[in-house]
Amino acid sequence: MKEKIREIKEFCKNNADPAVIAKYSKYFKEGYDGYGIDDKLFREQKDKWYEAWKSEMSIHDFLDLGDTLISSGKFEEQALAIHFISLQPENFTPEVFERVGKWLDKGIENWASTDILCMLVLSVFIKNEIVEIKRLKDWTAADSKWKRRAVPVTLVQMVKSGTGPGPILPVIEPLMNDDSEDVQKGLGTLLRELWKKYKDETEEFMMKWKDTCGRLIIRYATEKMDKESRIKFKRSK
Repeated sequence: MKEKIREIKEFCKNNADPAVIAKYSKYFKEGYDGYGIDDKLFREQKDKWYEAWKSEMSIHDFLDLGDTLISSGKFEEQALAIHFISLQPENFTPEVFERVGKWLDKGIENWASTDILCMLVLSVFIKNEIVEIKRLKDWTAADSKWKRRAVPVTLVQMVKSGTGPGPILPVIEPLMNDDSEDVQKGLGTLLRELWKKYKDETEEFMMKWKDTCGRLIIRYATEKMDKESRIKFKRSK
């Protein structure tokens, strides 16, 4: 394991590019903590590592490796951890779900790593019925805003897969007064996706919260609506 970590860090340092860091830094309000590796080169190398290591490593080995990579805070190392686990869906269990969830408690501290984890890993547990949607409700009380953001972002993938508002809205309700902008943006995006398919149910929910929830939620949720529809969600004086 130590040799694999050494190899990863050596590759990252040897292929660091300040120009790539400058390119992506503007998208990260918290600051971009990465090496700045060309995306094509990085994708090719991570696939090579996985093919070379998959026969000798169990999912628990990949989780152990992931714990170390996530704790570094480096964007590319975190991306590797997420990528390796995403390629092991046949070994997903509720325990693996909780283990990966801990990466959001300590280690992942930006929207991009959070969203990649949601799209490639967390949503798969729910789609494959390994964990139920309601399990995410526990995450709404997390200290980490990134773990709270993971709730709506993961659920966006479920809406795209055909899940309706019934099981989703009760899960996100505890987040509707969340003061984190990152969480609010995730909620707004989720409501926007729900509105596209389930207009009446989504608008009823939004009307309930429009006067008290964060305005970013409403702004993101209504950005695909026409002007007349958006007016309904202005705050009452």
